[in-house]
Amino acid sequence: MIKKYLSMLLVGVTALVAVSAAQAAGAIDDAVKRGTLRVGMDPTYMPFQMTNKRGEIIGFEVDILKAMAKSMGVKLETVSTAYDGIIPALMTDKFDMIGSGMTLTQERNLKLNFSEPFIVVGQTLLIRKELADEIKSYKDLNNEKYRLTSKLGTTGEMVAKKLIGKAKYHGYDNEQEAVMDVVNGKADAFVYDAPYNVVAVNKAGAGKLLFLDKPFTFEPLAFGLKKGDYDSLNFINNFLHQIKHDGTYDRIHDKWFKDTAWLKDME
Repeated sequence: MIKKYLSMLLVGVTALVAVSAAQAAGAIDDAVKRGTLRVGMDPTYMPFQMTNKRGEIIGFEVDILKAMAKSMGVKLETVSTAYDGIIPALMTDKFDMIGSGMTLTQERNLKLNFSEPFIVVGQTLLIRKELADEIKSYKDLNNEKYRLTSKLGTTGEMVAKKLIGKAKYHGYDNEQEAVMDVVNGKADAFVYDAPYNVVAVNKAGAGKLLFLDKPFTFEPLAFGLKKGDYDSLNFINNFLHQIKHDGTYDRIHDKWFKDTAWLKDME
């Protein structure tokens, strides 16, 4: 009877270990088995991820992810997803991880695990040129007579409502529509990350915008994964450490931030 009981106990423990091992397999392990790393992104954030005139998704973060997939021996599969629904889409297994210029905020960190940041940015302003004399910083916009815009679901929206809460706000599903509101005089300022604004002021500004380029927030951008996926975090963090010291990161960064050749692909 004791032998039978011990045998049953051993079978039970073995089953639990097998279940635990299955549960422990994370996004990176799944991607290696599948042969593709599926990354959710909203390809409208220049120069991090965007769609060129041939319909290809390109950008700084895309190139980092391509290097990551190559280091895993798999292909990168980008999954276009509206930004305001990207966290729920991760939770329902539409893709393995989020790579969409996402700021690591404490609010988001309650829902997700984040890798170490791969870049730090900050919110800046594109304002109507007519306001150059009266708007010197975000604080000057904190008045109900001004109208603000940004992309919905982003830290641009969060910051506008938190730090410039007295102004009227109307957001859009993509950056370009929001910028055009300012160009067309329907809004006074566009609140968004510095890397996007430095491109947008020339590409979409039509000579009607002024770029207030001093960031007024601290925003580390990182890759988002489901909570508890520590093996994947370990891999991604080690990958980021590697590329930041072997020249890969600098090469990719300079391609998108110091060279403007890619802009020809966006016409």
